Amino acid sequence: MNCLNQKLLFVALLIFGIFSGSSSSAQVKRDTLKVLFVGNSYTYVQNLPQVVSIISDSTKTKLVTRKSTVGGAYLSEHWFGKRGLKTKDIITKGKFDIVILQENSMGTIQLPDSTIKYAKLLCQLIKASGAKPCLYMTWAREKVPQYQDEITNAYSKIAKENGAILVPVGKAWQLAMKLRPTINLYDPDGSHPSSLGAILSAYVFVGALTGEVPVSIPGWYGITDIDGESVQLMNIDNLDAIFFRKIAEQTLRESGLLKY
Repeated sequence: MNCLNQKLLFVALLIFGIFSGSSSSAQVKRDTLKVLFVGNSYTYVQNLPQVVSIISDSTKTKLVTRKSTVGGAYLSEHWFGKRGLKTKDIITKGKFDIVILQENSMGTIQLPDSTIKYAKLLCQLIKASGAKPCLYMTWAREKVPQYQDEITNAYSKIAKENGAILVPVGKAWQLAMKLRPTINLYDPDGSHPSSLGAILSAYVFVGALTGEVPVSIPGWYGITDIDGESVQLMNIDNLDAIFFRKIAEQTLRESGLLKY
């Protein structure tokens, strides 16, 4: 190969390297976690799993979410496969990284022994499948805020006894309402989350599962359907987004789930 050809080859390789490097840096590799939500309407109302996945796009870890839910379900119903639930089969075959358990909203108050028993059984099944169990601490209903401490203590104890991650959504709601008493986190029924309540819950989930709450979070949340059409899930004001991010960060730091 003559000198001219060597120079041309060198330039070609240099250009290829530059563009290859640009391409790989533009396509930043991110960790991916496959997450299953097990619960009821406190999980599926306002499309919580989908919103969690969308928010995770702004972190270093993509959360790919799926759910196994039916309205009002107790963990015992998930265990026994009642009301058409196939939760145990989904956990066993789904190859999930994380499985999140959410009890009926009054379960820890009215049936604490059942909650403890079936949370333990499900956590054992989750671990046997190779996944990490996670507990979704819910909030007290609007008319009985005094129940929050009981709910918090119950989920905290179950998580500790089963080596599970505890996602303190209920504590985040409690803090948000303390700092902004007029904020409306509840649906008109006083039980389920409004769009604002769901967004706050989603921020806490993303922070707990990825280790970071994004600084820049979109106010519009949507997905693309099978026909390629855009579907809006929810839309919130930027000031609410900033407030919820700070609430999530404080709650997660106090719970030891956020290091910065």
